[in-house]
Amino acid sequence: MKISGLITAGWSIRECCFEDAAALLALWRQADAAPSKTDTVVAIQRAVTHPAAFVLVAEAGGQLVGSIIGTFDGWRGNIYRLAVRPDHRRQGIARALVAEVEERLRRAGAKRITALVEREHPDAVAFWEAAGYELDPRIVRYIRDL
Repeated sequence: MKISGLITAGWSIRECCFEDAAALLALWRQADAAPSKTDTVVAIQRAVTHPAAFVLVAEAGGQLVGSIIGTFDGWRGNIYRLAVRPDHRRQGIARALVAEVEERLRRAGAKRITALVEREHPDAVAFWEAAGYELDPRIVRYIRDL
């Protein structure tokens, strides 16, 4: 299913399908996203079917060229895994993905959105700043693998 109004310049945005999981993992590797313990076909398939998650992909020529995951826990919206293949960057794909997830989170009731951004990727940091997001110096992220 294509998302109305987001078909442009040879690419479109749609909801990620169960069958896209392996291609999505390949996209993340191509986009140089830091590998994570949750980067598995099963985890992606679980996210795709989770009622609080919005997993969107950008597609061009039948291939995945961008992705984003948005979630809403009833308190705050969260954005993860914004990634665009290097050969498709600077076409507005990332901005369109963020705008679509922001709108879905707004409709779900989110008043604030947190974006997890890889500090070691200066282009990613610059993108989020240009998109109007601010670094929150009060927050440090702690994690534990289960």
